[in-house]
Amino acid sequence: MNALSVFNVAKSVKDENLFSNVSFGLEIGEHLGIIGKNGAGKSTFLKLVAGQLEPDEGEITINGSCRVAFLEQDVRFPEGCTLSGFLRLSEDPHIRMLIDYENGNHDLMDKIEALGIWDIEDRFRRYLSELGVNRDPDTPMAVLSGGMQKKAAIARILAIEPNILLLDEPTNHLDIPAIEWLESHLGATTSNVGTGGFTVILVTHDRYFLDSICNRIMEIDRNKAYFYEGGYTRFLEGREERINALQKEQDRLATILRRELEWLHRGPKARTGKDSGRKQRIEQMLGQQTRADEESRAFSSISRRMGKKILELKNIGISRGGKRILDNFNLEFVKGQRFGVIGENGSGKSTLLEIMTGNLSPDTGEVDTGINTVFGYYDQTSAKLPLDKTPLEFLSEISEAIVLSSDYVVTSARFLELFGFPTSFHRLPIRVLSGGERRRLYLLSTLVRNPNFLVLDEPTNDLDIDTLRRLEQYILDFPGCVISVSHDRAFLDRTCTELIIMPSARRFEGTYSDYHAEQLSTRNDAPKAEQSKQNQKVNREKSNQKKGLSFKEKREFEELTATIEALETEKQELEDFFSSGTADTTGQKQIRYSDICATLEKDYERWETLAELAQ
Repeated sequence: MNALSVFNVAKSVKDENLFSNVSFGLEIGEHLGIIGKNGAGKSTFLKLVAGQLEPDEGEITINGSCRVAFLEQDVRFPEGCTLSGFLRLSEDPHIRMLIDYENGNHDLMDKIEALGIWDIEDRFRRYLSELGVNRDPDTPMAVLSGGMQKKAAIARILAIEPNILLLDEPTNHLDIPAIEWLESHLGATTSNVGTGGFTVILVTHDRYFLDSICNRIMEIDRNKAYFYEGGYTRFLEGREERINALQKEQDRLATILRRELEWLHRGPKARTGKDSGRKQRIEQMLGQQTRADEESRAFSSISRRMGKKILELKNIGISRGGKRILDNFNLEFVKGQRFGVIGENGSGKSTLLEIMTGNLSPDTGEVDTGINTVFGYYDQTSAKLPLDKTPLEFLSEISEAIVLSSDYVVTSARFLELFGFPTSFHRLPIRVLSGGERRRLYLLSTLVRNPNFLVLDEPTNDLDIDTLRRLEQYILDFPGCVISVSHDRAFLDRTCTELIIMPSARRFEGTYSDYHAEQLSTRNDAPKAEQSKQNQKVNREKSNQKKGLSFKEKREFEELTATIEALETEKQELEDFFSSGTADTTGQKQIRYSDICATLEKDYERWETLAELAQ
């Protein structure tokens, strides 16, 4: 069954054409991944499907039986919002219906019951627990980490059970266990194309996630959309075929143009009116000339010389928020080491980087930094970007002349052009750039300072895949030391030869895939009885984590209280009747009295259970 259709859609932003003539259809259960450079219009396309923006041309039609949920890149909530309040911020019609009921519109009760909406809050809590957010429903959203907030946003859209999921960078800020959970949850529907499951359109830089989840890829390149069957691996193969075909066409065009231009330059005799059509065709072919592969050049910079001593962490210990993060941690770096740091959200990964770079002092121990060590610290938030300045002003303040190699020095303006910022961007305020463009600019500002020790905190967030590949190559060629906190498994595999696993701070020699294989082997070797015991413990913990009443339980509690009061009144009336000495000739009052007593006994038990949960 068709879930949605896109026909001849075009969109421009700030007079710049993002894409045009985009047409495709998706069946129920199909998963489409969108790939393109930062600023190509990927997030804009999702907003068109979500109905937040209108296309300039064409139309998007969604099956009337389908409900759409949109996970945006940034998690937004008002000041003072709690976890339970965050669920109620959703604009989903079912959530709005529940809120209307809570506000006194009890005429909705039958409709809510028929649609099975009472269970939304239970599902929200269950998904939070499965994602590792084991917090009280009254916990303020503001105190949660970025990863926890993203998990709450994912739990919210899954709880409403939509048919169509629109996901904009769903893996940003998530730890690897959460990413693998989401893969499993979404991937379980890929075999149900046409019959059931989620229809998914997602934008992500996570190549493993694309390969695992998607059965189609749409690439936005030079204002056009190209489609590939399969996941990320098939996309790479198909893109190479497309670029090779384009290059052959460009080579053929260049040969024709060379001959035609020779004709054009022969002299005045060849420029007669009767050949004006030929000259027009030459101009048309000149307009068609393009480079088959116009990717920006590889990142490059001059690295400073490192001294014999680089960085030593000696007996480091630190606690944050009453939680012990590191205890007697020791690490000494040698030239060329490339570490990856992995662990769940809140396990202390960023804290470790802050201690290394001197931005945070440990409670115990010593950080001994070499005299020639110069850090290039790329943090998660790009907080150091001056949003009111232009990219050109920002980079010019770092250096007017940027040294890319021993014999290649460029101006800041030229540097921006080389790395994907055309002159039209140079004098725009940084605040109007997309999230990915800001991250790329911040990355460039980190590299042009010529560090010899790269410290990267979630470097893959918001970067497009093209920029990501070039960053990976830069790290592989980098002669100094690199330490990266990342949840991107492909990035870890390509750039890291050792891992630090938090919160235990255990060192592991090998790639992420090696570590993952070890973990699988360990889990598979565990005795089934022990695994069953552990599962029971987890289930008990999950059960104990539930606090408060769900929407459905609140309604049941209110109705049960009223029912008990009515039955107790009727019971008292019957007892008064029996005490009066009046004969019950039919015996109906005796039967009714017995029924009331039996019903009250059951109702009292259920009421007490709900009353305990409500406390």
